Formats: sequence, structure tokens, C-alpha cells
Amino acid sequence: MENKELIQKYLDEIVISAKEIGRDIILMEICGGHTNLIMKYGIRDILPKNIRLISGPGCPVCVSSQYDIDCMIELAYRGIPIATYGDMLRVPGSKYSLDDARAKYGKVFEVYSVQEVLKLKEEYPDIVFFGIGFETTAPMTAFLLKNNVCVYSVHKVVPPAMLALADEDLKVDGFIDPGHVSTIIGRKAYDVVPAPQVIAGFTPERILRAISVLLELIKNNKGVVINGYPEAVSEEGNKNAQDLLEKYFYIADSKWRGLGELPKSGLEVFDDALNAKIKYKDILKDVPEPVKTGCRCGEVLKGLIEPSQCPLYKKVCTPESPVGACMVSEEGGCAIAFRYGKENE
Repeated sequence: MENKELIQKYLDEIVISAKEIGRDIILMEICGGHTNLIMKYGIRDILPKNIRLISGPGCPVCVSSQYDIDCMIELAYRGIPIATYGDMLRVPGSKYSLDDARAKYGKVFEVYSVQEVLKLKEEYPDIVFFGIGFETTAPMTAFLLKNNVCVYSVHKVVPPAMLALADEDLKVDGFIDPGHVSTIIGRKAYDVVPAPQVIAGFTPERILRAISVLLELIKNNKGVVINGYPEAVSEEGNKNAQDLLEKYFYIADSKWRGLGELPKSGLEVFDDALNAKIKYKDILKDVPEPVKTGCRCGEVLKGLIEPSQCPLYKKVCTPESPVGACMVSEEGGCAIAFRYGKENE
């Protein structure tokens, strides 16, 4: 239940700060959960006209490169058992999705927990887990590596992507940092990004408070990181989870849909014997680079366009028949816009 008094208080503060700043301000939320909440409650519509909220690469399914998806489809085609989380099954590859591969070749499994993967391993010892997500889900994949499950990792690290976006022509003035990721990496991890930032929780009040604090930071020219979610996020983060990641992964360059290859932005499997990219390199070496489809998901992920500006949006690309990754996941910008956008009212 939202607190209307707090909402009005933060809105009043935002209006005052926006007027005092007196120029256009761009704020980017990095978490798909935040985007969902912002669209659900119409937060963009109630802000002053010079304050613009845009969505960033906060959907882990969406930022996974099409090439990596094509690689997993190739493994499925060769009869290698694949397990991954549900949303990834429906993301289109160059020709078809993992869901299509399951219908054609079998042995592609949708899972909801690592325990399910371990259970599958009893029947399929050579199963490959398609590890997706940010620092939040990577510790669970590390647990699978600890139990000798082969992994194809496309896990991503958030701060390097923010660093790249801070240098873009988009000119982001400040960031609403993701709450769940921050529980793992802690507040200090964002100090590498030279921009005003506020870590936010998941209610309308917390989002509006984050915006209010960001405007104060911008007004006073302070490029610092404020923890607006202290009940869940600490200064240093979750040390146990971090230790698990450091033991089973190393930081590597990684391909992001829309952002290209970003240095030191991915988590790669340490053990070559459990790294599917190495174990199956002879199969994967002939997977071609993907062709363009007309989908502008990459630009949506960078906040350069709104979903409705993509020529495929709602015409040939819908949640029932997605062309791009952003229309698949519940945290994808296009799927969220389709669900809550004005064009649906």
C-alpha cells in the first residue's frame, strides 16, 4: 500500500528542485523491476516536464547477445542437453529460439532453480546450464559449478555498463541504481561511475525519493552514490556471495546487446572443463555472427528511443510473437511498455 503523504512530499521536492535547476535533466533507471514499477504507477507522467526518465539495460535476458543465444541453439541442435530459466527460451535467435529448438530436437529444459538443474544432471550428466543474469543470479550459477555442472555463462556485471552509458552522447545526468544487484555488490561498487546515483527500493515512494535526492545531487554538482535502500543494501555488499563469484568466475570482456563488447563487464567460468564455450569450441566455431532483423531493442536498452519508436513494435513484435529480446522478459522495456503504455489504455 503506497504512502500518499510521502509520495506528495517527494513530488513537491522534485517540483522545487526541477524549477531551481532550470534545464532538462535525464535520469536512467538500470533495473527492469524499477522500469516496471515506474510504468505501472505512471511516474513519468507526473514529473515536471524538464525531468525525463529513461530505461537502461536492466533486463538480463535482453542484454544477452543474439550470438550467444545462437550458440546455445547450435548445442541443442547437436543433441547436447540444455537447461536455462524460462524467459531465455523465448528470446529469438537468428533463425529460431531455444523454445523452437526444444520442439525440434528435445532436451532443452526450462528450470526455476539450481536444484532442478542438479536433478536433471542425474539423468543427463553432460547437461549445459545457460547462465544468465547480473550479479544477483550469478552466485546460484557458481553453486552449479561447485557441483560440476557445465556452464555457458553470459552473466553480466552492472557498473561497467553504467560507465559506458555515462560516456554516451545520451548525456545521462544521474542513475537510479538497481536494488537487488546492490544487495550483492554493495554501495561502494558504484563509486567507479562518475555520476550522481541513488540505490532505490521497489515502491513508488522509494523511486520518487531517489529522484528527489538525485535532483539535489545534480543541483549541488555532487557525483556521489547514495544508498536509498539501507535495509537491504550495505556498504560492502554480500561478502559470501562475492567470494563464491571470485572462486568460480573471472572478470572478462563481454558482449551486450545494444552496447557492444564492454571491457571487464562479464563473468567467465574459471574451470575450462566446465566452461561450455571451451568444452564445445569445435561445435561453436562455425556459428555465424547474427544478421540484423530491423529490431531496435539495442537502442531501447541504451535509452536512445522509446519502444513505440521501433517500427516493429506492436505490428509484428508482440509478447505473443516477439521479434526482439525486449519484448520477451517481464523486465524488458518493450514488454513493459506494451503492458502499461498509453497506447494500451
